[in-house]
Amino acid sequence: MRRKLRLTVVGIAILKYAGLALGAFFMLLPFAWMIVSSFMSAAEIMARPLRWLPAELQLRNYEALAAAIPLGNMYANSLIVTISITVGVLLTSSLAGYGFAKFHFPGRDILFVLVLATMMIPFFVVLIPIFFLVRQLGWMDSYLGLIVPNIVTAFGIFLMRQYMLTLPDELLDAARIDGASELAIYWRIALPLAGPALGALAILAFVYHWNSFLWPLVVIRSRELATIPIGLNSLRVYASSPEVINLQMAGAALAIIPVVAVFAVLQRHFVRGIALTGIKG
Repeated sequence: MRRKLRLTVVGIAILKYAGLALGAFFMLLPFAWMIVSSFMSAAEIMARPLRWLPAELQLRNYEALAAAIPLGNMYANSLIVTISITVGVLLTSSLAGYGFAKFHFPGRDILFVLVLATMMIPFFVVLIPIFFLVRQLGWMDSYLGLIVPNIVTAFGIFLMRQYMLTLPDELLDAARIDGASELAIYWRIALPLAGPALGALAILAFVYHWNSFLWPLVVIRSRELATIPIGLNSLRVYASSPEVINLQMAGAALAIIPVVAVFAVLQRHFVRGIALTGIKG
């Protein structure tokens, strides 16, 4: 009986890992083909049936990409904007999440519900009001216009609030008895303990804003402030050949490098933060 039970458990584990491996294969397949196709000619990419290996490595795709658009400048713009927004999101979300989780004040729950309600409003609805405010402030075609409207997010506040609820109140009360200020408690105790949630939020914010296209397209007017998504879209205009899919594939392959690097560094925090968030409340 025990042997049969053990074989059943082993079989379930094999099926589970086989399913995960199959899912991972199909998820990674488009990325693998994107990298391979960045070394193909446009004709090979468009060929049917699909080709999985280039007849000859087209290293000049990357040279043509650098000649078609100011790749280094766009990379720098994307890094400046994305890192700034990510840091801002972590700061505002952790502050608001700490306040909603550990402070009791009139209307707290109603205010939190209103914050969550904003998650149901499509971005297209608020696009015009935000654009009007940015224009009135004189932030059009500037880093401020790209960064400031994105540093507060309802999802980030929700995520941090749920994690902050798991922090023991006794630990915070002990710090208050020792004379620590609320800001010191937040900075020295709550924030270090919220590392997993911060790591998860950092990955989500970085990936989302690194790939952001609509808002930069609305705000940016000059080529000097263009980000990577804007640059890849502009290949239709800047490139001399009407067939630029090989250059777009090369640009997309370069564009995923920071995303992969950030996830590789913070993946343990991401998994732990998502797993632990929502245990209370």
